[in-house]
Amino acid sequence: MNKDFKAGVSPCEVDSHDLELINRLTVKKLSADDIFTFSVVLCDNEIDRDFERFDNEALQKIAEIFVGVTGISDHNPKSENQSSRIYAAECVAVNGKTTSYGEQYRMVKAKAYMPRTEKNKDLITEILAGIKKEVSVSCAVGKFTCSVCGEDVRRAGCSHRKGSEYSGKVCHWILSDIFDAYEWSFVAVPAQVNAGVTKSYKKESLINMESCIKSIKNGEAVNLNEKQVKQLGSYIENLEKQAEDGKAYRRQLVGQIVKYAVLAVPSLKAESVSSMCSGMEITELIDIKQAFMKKAGELIPVEPQLKSGRDNKSSINSNYKF
Repeated sequence: MNKDFKAGVSPCEVDSHDLELINRLTVKKLSADDIFTFSVVLCDNEIDRDFERFDNEALQKIAEIFVGVTGISDHNPKSENQSSRIYAAECVAVNGKTTSYGEQYRMVKAKAYMPRTEKNKDLITEILAGIKKEVSVSCAVGKFTCSVCGEDVRRAGCSHRKGSEYSGKVCHWILSDIFDAYEWSFVAVPAQVNAGVTKSYKKESLINMESCIKSIKNGEAVNLNEKQVKQLGSYIENLEKQAEDGKAYRRQLVGQIVKYAVLAVPSLKAESVSSMCSGMEITELIDIKQAFMKKAGELIPVEPQLKSGRDNKSSINSNYKF
């Protein structure tokens, strides 16, 4: 843990450029005496406690889309919990510092402001005292890539486990394709050592149908949007088609078993054989078919109709030979 980067929040001075950026977000024009400003490290490209990290493109995107995003506490989304707002952000490369996996260390450094009100008085005091200094950003992540094999683990999956070592390197997920910013919060224990981050992903395109149906069968509530409902409908329709194909194959298999069983054991009734097959699995039916087919072949050998008689030395087809 690098203490130099552990502190995510520190107060800063307001200049004319800061005031211009802040007043773009306000309804009433504010002065330097009206506001308290501070800098905040939102996130970085180091592997965090969840064995995940942002790639450089993701950090650039976060710096872009978090401008104007409100700050709250402990990710509590109530409107009265809003305290501050980001008015500027940039992705910064730190010279002379590298990550645990050997790349140059980068972080998203932002500037935020809050009005000097009675409500915010205690929060400002806590920031100045170094009590409130860790933060966490909440954003939407579209892609989770395994650092070992390069697969998108949310879509294709892979056999590697986060936190395990492969060829001397720690397996982790690389987060990319950031497409939305929700909020950022003051927190007690962030996921990232140097700032903190709460990640989410685009659920509508990554829903697992097997898990969804399993939850429904267990009587659990499942929340689906319109796109996911259509996806589930298509999945069920495909299962129904497969089920019909399976039923047709089973009928054909039982018919063959009845035929060979009656040939092998004439005393058996077709209805009895069919009834016997009703409670069996497909693998069991295949084994029974093979057994009756073999037995029927032994009792009633089948010879091709065009087979020539080997004991007939004078062929009636001699006139047609060349």
